[in-house]
Amino acid sequence: MFKNLSKPFIIAEMSGNHNQSLERALQIVEEAAKTGVDALKIQTYTPDTITMNSNRDEFKIKDNNSLWNGETLYSLYQKAYMPWEWNSHIFNKCRELGIIGFSTPFDISSVNFLEDLNVPCYKIASFENYDFPLLKYIAKTKKPVIMSIGLIQFDELKESIDILKSNGCPEITLLKCTSTYPALPEYTNLLTITDMHNQFPDCVIGLSDHTIGTVVSVAGIALGVKVIEKHFTLSRKDEGVDSAFSMEPVEMKKLVADVNTAYQSLGSIFYGPTESEMSSLKYRRSLYAAENIKKGELFSKENIRSIRPSNGLSTKMYDKVIGKKAVIDISKGEPLREDMY
Repeated sequence: MFKNLSKPFIIAEMSGNHNQSLERALQIVEEAAKTGVDALKIQTYTPDTITMNSNRDEFKIKDNNSLWNGETLYSLYQKAYMPWEWNSHIFNKCRELGIIGFSTPFDISSVNFLEDLNVPCYKIASFENYDFPLLKYIAKTKKPVIMSIGLIQFDELKESIDILKSNGCPEITLLKCTSTYPALPEYTNLLTITDMHNQFPDCVIGLSDHTIGTVVSVAGIALGVKVIEKHFTLSRKDEGVDSAFSMEPVEMKKLVADVNTAYQSLGSIFYGPTESEMSSLKYRRSLYAAENIKKGELFSKENIRSIRPSNGLSTKMYDKVIGKKAVIDISKGEPLREDMY
């Protein structure tokens, strides 16, 4: 699905930005399609399939740096989850607008539900990338998997990949991901992408970018990522659980343009003038007479120079020409030729 991409594949992640409105969710699909993204992703879970309704301390978010500080996991997912009956409406809208619609399942029941909707692939979130029962079940659908690798250790990642492959997953895309919201550039560690290419040559490598703006995604393109995922909303002013680190339509359109330009600029390994540079070759430096030179006079540092344009002898001949005797009269500003000495 992603092995032979001719351009970056860009995914707009709706997540909880629907704000519990189907009308808004469908509008997000429409606006995402207008920006030029290739796919829109949602999440398929309920509070009860992802956590437990408990007030025990371990179920509470206690982090002053978190957007969701003070929430319980259950109350957060109550706000963020999308009613499952919306999935088909959203996927139909995606098909209508010519983009791919798919989802992140969080348990076996959501995989079964999405299979009935015939989704083309599955996303595995960072917090589920070491959940072996879920990985095995998704792999057995025989569909491509995109997996964020936030939080996971290297040896754990190898185990998770082995689980997917050994249970029938035909293609794996790994997204470098920093699972903080928003993520700071200094914790993004994009150089890991280079190592991912080397360690997992059978996988497509991408980036799930939670930073603000387009810079990190563009940098990822320079390191060879083929797939980029960014959270998307209609307007951050509308708030919602993910709005603070989500892109608005104008920003997503810029992201699409920027990453495609960056991808085009990669080109191939090539030394020498490109077709567009051929006309500039005439302005390279060459050897010219800097003074009038009489027949029999010796070439010297005073009477020949390396200058633009390139009509004269190559500058690599400079040391060989110095001290040679002119065999004809040469006018100042005339390009040197081999028959002149």
